[in-house]
Amino acid sequence: MSRLPASKATLGDELPAKQVRVKRDDLVRYAGASLDFNPIHWNERFADEVGLPGVIAHGMLTMALANELVSDWVGDPGAVIETTTKFTRPVPVPNDGVGALLEITGKVTEVREDGTAKVSVTVTFEGQTVLGRPTATVKLG
Repeated sequence: MSRLPASKATLGDELPAKQVRVKRDDLVRYAGASLDFNPIHWNERFADEVGLPGVIAHGMLTMALANELVSDWVGDPGAVIETTTKFTRPVPVPNDGVGALLEITGKVTEVREDGTAKVSVTVTFEGQTVLGRPTATVKLG
């Protein structure tokens, strides 16, 4: 497993894995920053009524955490040219002060002659992926 800096990226390099704990107060802060005040992200009763497994993290917050892994690795958030994903599974965030633990990994799946690379990211919660095929294209240093 290679952990070289992004500027020396080669096919198959793995990004340094990270774990991120998402708590209810994170959801409140994200709602304020994104202006996404959908009650599924803060109201337990409403989330239950619509069939969710409780209050869930914003999908875009989960995606942002995946992108943070990539931008930390490449060393410049501005070097992230494009990101893609599908939201495939909700992340329930219990109101217990501990929250939900996300495990985030990434791997270089393509290095191009134009100085860019494609990174595939995996985000799991309780052993199950929560984003469908997240990728990022980055400009290498």
